[in-house]
Amino acid sequence: MERSNESSRRGFLTALAGAGLVARAGWAAGAAEIDKDRLPLVSKRLEKAYLAPGKMPNGLQAVGDGLWILDQEDQNKAHKVRYEDGTVLAEIQTESLHGSGITYGGGALWIASTYGLKTLKVDPATGRTLASFDTPGVGLVRWGKPTRPSGAHGLEWVEGKYWIAAPPAVKIYLIEPETGKVLRSIPSPGVRPHGLAWVDGYLWCVESNDRAIYKLDPEDGRPVAKIQLRPEDPEPHGMTYGRGMFWYCDAASRWVCRLI
Repeated sequence: MERSNESSRRGFLTALAGAGLVARAGWAAGAAEIDKDRLPLVSKRLEKAYLAPGKMPNGLQAVGDGLWILDQEDQNKAHKVRYEDGTVLAEIQTESLHGSGITYGGGALWIASTYGLKTLKVDPATGRTLASFDTPGVGLVRWGKPTRPSGAHGLEWVEGKYWIAAPPAVKIYLIEPETGKVLRSIPSPGVRPHGLAWVDGYLWCVESNDRAIYKLDPEDGRPVAKIQLRPEDPEPHGMTYGRGMFWYCDAASRWVCRLI
């Protein structure tokens, strides 16, 4: 009888563990299982801070002394500007093509060359490409009428690795920077993921079509909250977190905005 009870107990625990794995796998298979309209809202007040120096600001990264803004007009330049007023502190010419994302880590800038289908490691002083890696998840995006393959959008450096959002795959990948190897991936909160930021153990991701910024569990990509912008606000593209607040840019209007 004791052996039978022990077998039953083990079977029950195995079933519970299996159910958890199935639930997690089920979420990872499709973000649509979460009703995004019912997520808790994080209240923020939007301020239009200043216009970006370039014509199409599409990537944004906070560093100690300012914001790096990647311009999408080819061939892409990147500007570092003062937080307070947008004064240009540095300008570099990159080899990125129609770039959409930028981050900083390990002494270098990392740029998503969206039409180049590459991720570039860039010297922040000169703009010179130090290394180039194939971007994962490239292909045709799932909105509009795409005519050519597209690569990644937002990037975020976290503890010696970086996250990169790939709209064609509807995924966000964690990358080992020295080799470009994919370590794992999570589903994005929609078909148009863009800017990324890491805050207190959570990955935040812009979903441009939703005009929202989602707070994601980095283990499985599950949205747990969101910041919802208004229809009349500048559309969110590049996004970052610096000086205790979120910042984002809009490639169409050129506005750099902060959320307080």
